[in-house]
Amino acid sequence: MAVTACVEEVLPPVLDSTSDQPPLFDGTTRLYIAYTCPFAQRVWITRDYKGLQEQIKLVPLNLQNRPAWYKEKVYPENKVPALEHNNKVIGESLDLIKYVDSNFGGPSLWPNNDPAKQEFAEELLSYTDTLNRILYGSFNKGGPTKEVGVAFDHLETALHKFDDGPFFLGQFSLVDIAYIPFVERFQIFLSEVWKYDISAGRPKLATWIEELNKIDGYKRTKCDPKELVEYYKGRFLPSSDYVPVTNRSIVSIGFLVLLSTK
Repeated sequence: MAVTACVEEVLPPVLDSTSDQPPLFDGTTRLYIAYTCPFAQRVWITRDYKGLQEQIKLVPLNLQNRPAWYKEKVYPENKVPALEHNNKVIGESLDLIKYVDSNFGGPSLWPNNDPAKQEFAEELLSYTDTLNRILYGSFNKGGPTKEVGVAFDHLETALHKFDDGPFFLGQFSLVDIAYIPFVERFQIFLSEVWKYDISAGRPKLATWIEELNKIDGYKRTKCDPKELVEYYKGRFLPSSDYVPVTNRSIVSIGFLVLLSTK
């Protein structure tokens, strides 16, 4: 696995409805995100792992109080992530991670010379929506269902496919990036609320999570566990004691993100 240099970055402040719009199509490549959005996190990880902090500037938005200019002038879909590059703005997280990987420098995150891995990668990318539907759906059903176990078993089985590394394709790739923002959140919430350990009896999944947590480009993008749990409890467990967090980072966590961003 290629290792990129650790680039320290001061994260820019979140923009809301009172914020001025950054210049558009001035030659700067901008990645519009929300810091706590798992879909946006996919592209953020890709950017950071490839060492593109200077080439792609972050523009974080408050999705609960988003600027009107974002929809009107930048991205009519009004979702994150979106990438401003070469005088156009494009979206959809799975498309964007491929775009960033193929159009910018840094270590490749796609098995370009291995048809078998390419085919398996596409299969796994197509399963991400199924995993998210099952897991978020279980939160509304009072906890882990049989489907949840089957979904994580599917990931465990997938991690046995290649033996040249601990990741889905052996080596770290866009597939790992597509899954980890969501698995990260599922692991935290299932453990905290229902004491459900997603890695129990799934040694490959446990190792996968452990190895991902060694990657700086991912670690810098992780959500705050306490804030995540608090928001999810309020979203999915309305009968629980819940005091909303006022911290600026609670702008796009949870099922709301699943509905409004991709």
